[in-house]
Amino acid sequence: MNLRRNFRVYFLLSILLIVGVVLLLREHRPSFLRPGLRLCAYVSVGDGTVAVIDLVKLAAVARISIGPSLSGMREHPTRAELWGVSSGGGYVWVVNARVNQVTARIPVGPLPYAIDFSPDGERLYTTTAGSDTLVAIDCETRNVLARTKTGGEPVFARVTPDGKSVLVLNHRDATLGIHDARTLALRGTVGIVKQPEKVAILPDSSLAFVLSRAEHRLSVVDLQRGVLVTNLELDGNPSDLLLKPDGGELYVISPEAHGLQVINTWTHEVGDYMVLGSAPARGLLSMDGSLLYVSDSAAGHIIPVDLQNRRVVREPGTGKEFPITAGQTPGVMRFDPDENLLIVVNQGSGDVAVIRVRTNSLLTMIPVGDKPQDLAVKLF
Repeated sequence: MNLRRNFRVYFLLSILLIVGVVLLLREHRPSFLRPGLRLCAYVSVGDGTVAVIDLVKLAAVARISIGPSLSGMREHPTRAELWGVSSGGGYVWVVNARVNQVTARIPVGPLPYAIDFSPDGERLYTTTAGSDTLVAIDCETRNVLARTKTGGEPVFARVTPDGKSVLVLNHRDATLGIHDARTLALRGTVGIVKQPEKVAILPDSSLAFVLSRAEHRLSVVDLQRGVLVTNLELDGNPSDLLLKPDGGELYVISPEAHGLQVINTWTHEVGDYMVLGSAPARGLLSMDGSLLYVSDSAAGHIIPVDLQNRRVVREPGTGKEFPITAGQTPGVMRFDPDENLLIVVNQGSGDVAVIRVRTNSLLTMIPVGDKPQDLAVKLF
């Protein structure tokens, strides 16, 4: 009897041990992919290269030399490609993600800073601040399809969700240009906040919200009528704005105000306010709009925010608010496509933090080089 009982005990212990090992391995392995798929993060670095990070191996696996002053890096929505601009070189560049090689450099003009794709991924739009130009490029042929003049010093072009218009932020003129997406013809110009830098557009393409890091105001523009609706007063100069997926709320982050302001997009009223940290700088919303991750550039933390309950996420069991440790001066953040991982670029320490979203725990830090800036994530 004792032998049989001991055997059962040892058998159950063995099963529990195997299950524990499997759970442990799953906890520390970031992703399980079907054969043939790859999941990588791409980080542009100050020396004109892009570091490639394998998010399954959690290691830097390649470095791609591209050119001076890299900016505006984005993954193509349908192709296994990365696109971006070289502000110093005056061109749009394309990288084949399967072989980690530059496949095109498309001259566009002096000082391009950012890019945006049409909803179907067939076109790319960029501006050249040095020649006051908006440029449209065919993503398949790499040919420049059209150019047109803009206002003074255009720094950002954004396609509306319906794909019909391209909004251009003219930094020197303090204007928003509304262009036809197909022909680039100018439909209207609206005066907005000084030195505009970022725009958020409602899902129905009816309104745009424009941020300036130089003013504690936010411009609201009616895109159908081409008029300024109002300039909303904010607490402190903003550093980032994010739109809830359903378009109902706009979240404005301000380092000066040490927190987050919530704006009702239907009434254009500033509502709730949350104190988050020393110098909250950048934000990232989950796909369902329930969670917001905010990087605190001064404290070196990432702060998870429960938007429904308007509070910082708390540790299970203890109830304590917990920021997630990152590196020095965390900035831009991205999720992997399934939102299992949060990838954070640390500009001060020259590395990338990889965070497990389910447990809000730091998995690892991966060195990438001095002055990392932009981040793209691609599953292919």
